[in-house]
Amino acid sequence: MVYTRGSSSNCLRPKVARPPSVSQATAIDSSTALDTTIAVVTPENISFNYQLAGPFQRVMAYAIDVAFQYLILIILAVIAMVAAAVLSIASLHSFAFAGFTVANFLISFFYGTILETYWNGRTVGKWICGLRVIDIEGRPSSGGRAFIRNLLRAADLMPFAAANAILNSLFDDFYDFGNMAPMYLIPSGMVAFVSMACTQRMQRLGDLAAGTMVIIDEKSARMPIAKIDDARVPALATFIPADYRVSRSMSRMLAMYVERRAYLTAPRRREVARHIVTPLIDRFAFRLDTDPDLLMMALYYQTFLADPRAEVELGYFAGFSPLAKDAHRPSPAIPRETTHQETTTS
Repeated sequence: MVYTRGSSSNCLRPKVARPPSVSQATAIDSSTALDTTIAVVTPENISFNYQLAGPFQRVMAYAIDVAFQYLILIILAVIAMVAAAVLSIASLHSFAFAGFTVANFLISFFYGTILETYWNGRTVGKWICGLRVIDIEGRPSSGGRAFIRNLLRAADLMPFAAANAILNSLFDDFYDFGNMAPMYLIPSGMVAFVSMACTQRMQRLGDLAAGTMVIIDEKSARMPIAKIDDARVPALATFIPADYRVSRSMSRMLAMYVERRAYLTAPRRREVARHIVTPLIDRFAFRLDTDPDLLMMALYYQTFLADPRAEVELGYFAGFSPLAKDAHRPSPAIPRETTHQETTTS
């Protein structure tokens, strides 16, 4: 029980917590049941929330990928037929079935591996459905992880249904398919569905083995662009090495930091920024007394606002250098009105 002091007397009166109403309880239960987000903590000790892709979204993406793979097979078959006609190769038809089988295996296996490796975790189907593969730590999927998750796809598609049994039930009046040998060609995907239902990250067997998960790509979500009023920020940004490239998680971290920076006190800003930029101070060979908050702002400016073709006007900061080797150099005299610390969003 919590006690609060009354306004008209010095006595303490108990403050009884009221239970939530029926509508509030229903809203809480429904929001919890429909929540498919998962928090991922980056090596910089920053937490990001990702929206997990559900089974029906992934089935749609897989169907598009299968259709695209067969489109590739049809194009290859047409090219082979044209080549056979032009070269007058009469015996090509005897190798057609074997060639189709080999091409089908290579395309179905390496299609996902190659695209997910070099297209930031996407295939054509995932790109159309707005999905992407990442590892469980929030980083882009690597080639080894893409290879493992696609290697176990056949296990996730099990058990396979007999195609002739389904055809017999549909076209029993026209032809008896029951006398044919069973052809297990139609995947049910029950293993993948059960695995996704039993795991927190909705992972199939291939994802569990590779340490990956499928998320809804937030490519359409944009953070508000901040306007930098501190004249020291572009000056410090000029000393960031030109070959330094921020990762996707780091860029999101910078955008979130600048967005919430106005609500933090100056000591809290430095405390939060210090955990992120301390390794970068050593990497950039900056002075140890470099302001962490200022360096975060400089990174944000360099990532989102700086125009590489424009020349930065340093003004009073022409003789300023944050490099450790220049620590003996005197700092320039800076007028008070040029050191604004606030940012505004537009």
